[in-house]
Amino acid sequence: MTKHEKIEILILDDEKQFTEELHEFLQKSGFESFETNTYQDAKHILADHEIDLLILDVRLPGINGLDILKEVKIQYPNLEVVIISAHGDMDTVIKAMRLGAFDYLRKPFRHIDIQITIERTQKYLHLQRKLKRVQERNSLISKTLEEKIDRHFIGISPLIREVFDAALTAANYPDANVLITGESGTGKENIARIIHFSSLRKEHIFCAVNSSAITDSLLESEFFGHKKGSFTGAVVDKMGFFEVCNQGTLFLDEIADMPLNLQAKILRAAEEKVITRVGDTTPIHTDFRIISSTNHDIEKRVEENKFRLDLLHRLNTLHIHIPPLRQRPEDIRPLLVHFTESFAQKLNRPNLSIHKDVFKTLEKYAFPGNIRELKNMSERAIMLCKNNSLTVHDFPLKSHTISSPVPGTKLANLKNQEIDLIRKALVSTQFNQKAAADVLGITRDALIRKMKKYSLTIEKSGN
Repeated sequence: MTKHEKIEILILDDEKQFTEELHEFLQKSGFESFETNTYQDAKHILADHEIDLLILDVRLPGINGLDILKEVKIQYPNLEVVIISAHGDMDTVIKAMRLGAFDYLRKPFRHIDIQITIERTQKYLHLQRKLKRVQERNSLISKTLEEKIDRHFIGISPLIREVFDAALTAANYPDANVLITGESGTGKENIARIIHFSSLRKEHIFCAVNSSAITDSLLESEFFGHKKGSFTGAVVDKMGFFEVCNQGTLFLDEIADMPLNLQAKILRAAEEKVITRVGDTTPIHTDFRIISSTNHDIEKRVEENKFRLDLLHRLNTLHIHIPPLRQRPEDIRPLLVHFTESFAQKLNRPNLSIHKDVFKTLEKYAFPGNIRELKNMSERAIMLCKNNSLTVHDFPLKSHTISSPVPGTKLANLKNQEIDLIRKALVSTQFNQKAAADVLGITRDALIRKMKKYSLTIEKSGN
């Protein structure tokens, strides 16, 4: 038995002679074994050691073994339990199995019987661990972190691993503000959540705010709060985002779109960590970290006097840039596999496979909408698929496939390719911006921003 295959076993039975004999046998057989005669002691052992298998007597003084089974399966869901009893009946067996017992043995049993049961349990645990490793192979974050952020972060490319490492570095400095840049759909909020939930602030609030989605009349009230009666509609005192995020993280999405009149006040709050509610004079101290993001060239916005340089310096203590999906095509396969498995389950399409040509085709695609577009594309393909294999025909990409780059061309060609894709999408949808955005796998607002960025108009798009 190799070291990594060893499992830790706890024997819980009120007969001391039985537990001592079985414990000695298991130790001689190469297993890590513990034995006890009371549930109270068993709880301490379970808390102090990573027990893989509990051998549990169904009848203990003052407590039913099935109640113990129910409790330990809730507290330790990965723990396997073998029920033993000298008074077993079929009803007990059925109840034990329904409560999650792995096996049932009736006393008296031979040592070879328990050994066979343990080895069978061991094989099952080995398969479970192997499956877990396979499931997490392309995920850069643990299952625990995925559950906390309620999202996945999948990739195998060196570029995305650098982004992940940078996020973990930022998490180690919980007071440092972070600026995350990258195109729409690259997963900027994912990175912000990873930073927050990997940091010392993880037990406190993560508040995500779209800086461009708040009306001008409510900007100050939303960020700084207000005092009752300070304006029409202020019927109660209200905390703003800065106050709500005390000891937590305020995530400002689309920061480059924040109105100039608010930027000076954001700068002061970020520097002093003191705010005053609208209509009030009492200063309120609050401890927050700001993580901001943008898909704009924010330095260009500074040059155009649309964004304050001093605020940029305050927000940009640490900078993380997420490369677009087209620059890391090796991430397309694991992402597509993940999205396909997820949607196949939701849409009740089991046993779906992906033809190898799909991967080759998608790796040549520009993905202006990045990961968000790939996700939408995967869902649509599964809905349209007529059999159990996704093919290239389920991913209509003809007019959006990019040509192979000419050796020596600059990265600036990506701009021309994106402009061309936007024009083609507009033409194919008769210049319906919502429909064109759907074709590109991005939001209508994102499309409008890109059209402004590249000075595209409906007339120009139709040329």
